[in-house]
Amino acid sequence: MKYTIGLDYGTNSVRAILVEIGSGRELSGEVWQYAHGNSGVIEDSQNPNLARQHPEDYLTGARITMKAVVEKAQDEHGINAADIIGIGVDTTGSTPMPVLKDNKPLVSDQRFSDNKSALAWLWKDHTSTAEAEAITEAAAKLKPHYLSKVGGTYSSEWFWAKIWKALKVAPEVFEAAYTWIEIADWIPAVLCGVSEADAVKRGICAAGHKGLYHVDWGGYPEKDFLSTLDPALAELRDRLPGKVYSVQDEAGKLSEEWARQTGLVPGTPVAVGAFDAHLGGVGSGIKPGTLVKIVGTSTCDMMVAPEDQEAPDIKGIAGIVPGSILPGYYGLEAGQSAVGDIFNWFVNVIQPGGSEKGSHQALTAGAEKLGPGTNGLLALDWHNGNRTVLVDQRLSGLILGLSLQSTPAEIYRALVEATAFGARVIVERFEEYGQKVDEILNCGGISVKNTMVMQIYADVMNRPMKISRSSQTPALGAAIAAAVVAGEENGGYSGFEQAVEEMTGIMDTVFTPIPEHVKIYEKMYGLYKTLHDAFGTREWSGTLANVMKELLDIRDRARMS
Repeated sequence: MKYTIGLDYGTNSVRAILVEIGSGRELSGEVWQYAHGNSGVIEDSQNPNLARQHPEDYLTGARITMKAVVEKAQDEHGINAADIIGIGVDTTGSTPMPVLKDNKPLVSDQRFSDNKSALAWLWKDHTSTAEAEAITEAAAKLKPHYLSKVGGTYSSEWFWAKIWKALKVAPEVFEAAYTWIEIADWIPAVLCGVSEADAVKRGICAAGHKGLYHVDWGGYPEKDFLSTLDPALAELRDRLPGKVYSVQDEAGKLSEEWARQTGLVPGTPVAVGAFDAHLGGVGSGIKPGTLVKIVGTSTCDMMVAPEDQEAPDIKGIAGIVPGSILPGYYGLEAGQSAVGDIFNWFVNVIQPGGSEKGSHQALTAGAEKLGPGTNGLLALDWHNGNRTVLVDQRLSGLILGLSLQSTPAEIYRALVEATAFGARVIVERFEEYGQKVDEILNCGGISVKNTMVMQIYADVMNRPMKISRSSQTPALGAAIAAAVVAGEENGGYSGFEQAVEEMTGIMDTVFTPIPEHVKIYEKMYGLYKTLHDAFGTREWSGTLANVMKELLDIRDRARMS
C-alpha cells in the first residue's frame, strides 16, 4: 500500500493526516495549535478589523505535525516512510504575506519583527474595506470584465485590497518587501526548499478567486489599471508570475532539510497548494450538481461546472475560475463570513447564563426543545460582514423580536436559523444563474458535531443535508492532490476523477426536511429576505412596519400547534 499526507492550515491550528491511497482511510493525524496571538490570530485592541498570523507558526506546525504523523505511521501501522509518496497542502485564504527576494518572510528581518503589517494578513482581516470599494469602483469604470469573474464586487478579504492597505498604512513594509505571496503558495515552496520568490509556483485557486488573475486578460490585472490605484502596485505587478498552476501540478520535491526534520524521504513530491475550502470540496467528493458546504467558523460553498460548457458570470459570488477546484472544471465559490464564529461569539463573549448554562451543549439542548418560529425572533447573520451575495464587509448583525421573556436558548436558535437563511440565499443565487443544485453535501466540524444545526438547515432549505464521511475533508482533499501529483506509476493516480471516487464518501445519516417545519420557515425566510434587502441593498424600497407583527403571528400560531 501507498500513502500520502494532507497538511491543513486553518485559522487556529495546523493539522496533518496520513491517508491510504485507494480506500481514503485516515490512519493517523496530529494537530498543533498556533503559538502566537489569540488562538493563532494576532489582533489589535484599537482595530477590531485587524487579523494577522505569524509565519513561524506555519513552519513550526509543519515540523511538529508531519513528524508526529510519520512516527505514528511507523509505530502503530508499521508503515515505512518510503511508502509515503506525496504531500498536499491547503490553507486559509486570501492570506497574503510580504516576502523578501530569497522567499523569507519580511517579518524575519529584524527591522520588521514587531511590525504587524509585515505578518501574514489573515483571510478575516477586514482593515481594507475602503481599498476594496475603490478597486470595485475603478474596475467598474475601466475594466468591468475583471469584476465579471468575481461576482461584480471586490472584497476586503482579498489579495489586492490588503496589499494596497499595507502600502498606505505601512509604506516601509511595502518598500522592503520584494513581493507578496499567498501562504497557500508559500508553504509548499518552503517545504521544497525554494529560496527565490520568483521561483514559487503560484496556484490558480488563490490567483483566480482573490487576485483577479484570468487567462482572458493575460494573468493578473494589467499595469495600466493598477497604476490608476497606485503606481507602486503597478511596479509590484512586474514581480508576479505570468503563469499559475493547479493542484494536479507539482510545486517541487521535499527538500533534504525538511525530510530530515519530518522523517520523510527527500524528493517526495509536493502538490501546488490551494485554499482549504477548495480542497475540502475535493475531499467531500465534489462533482457537477453537488454543492459542498464547508461549515466552520465561516462557510464556503463550492460548485464545479465542466469547462466545455459555458459558465455564466454570477453576481455576488467569489469567482468563476477554470481549474481552481478540479482540473477541467470551472470552480465556483461562495460563502458566509461568519457561522461558527457567531455561535462562539454568543457563548464566549456574551456568555449567557454563565459557563455551564451558556455552553454550546447546553444552549443546543435548550434550542432543540423549541419548535420553528416559537421564539418570535429573526436575525441577520452579518456579524463579520456579508461575503455572498452582497459582498459587503461593512454590514453587521441584527436580532429582531426580542422581548423581556427572550431566553439564551431562543436567541441561540435564532442565530443558527439566520445562518441557515443566509445559506439558502446562496443556493438560490447559484440556481438563479443556471447552476442547478442537485444535492447539498456538508463537511466541517459543525456538520458532524451539531445535529440540530443540520436539521434546521434541511428544514430551511427544504433539501436533504448529506454529510461527508471524513471529518477532515480539507486535509483529505490535500492528500488526494498529493496522490495525483505522485502519479499512477508510483502508486498514486493519473487524475482526479478516479482518486475522488475511490477516496471519498458520505455518511449513512441524512437529515431530511420535516414538512411542518418547512412551512413555518418558508414564512420566516420571506421576512429574512425583507431584512436582507432592506439593510443590505441601496435599491430596496418598501416597509418594515409589518415584520415584527408577522413574527409575533408566526410565534403565536407555532406555540398553539
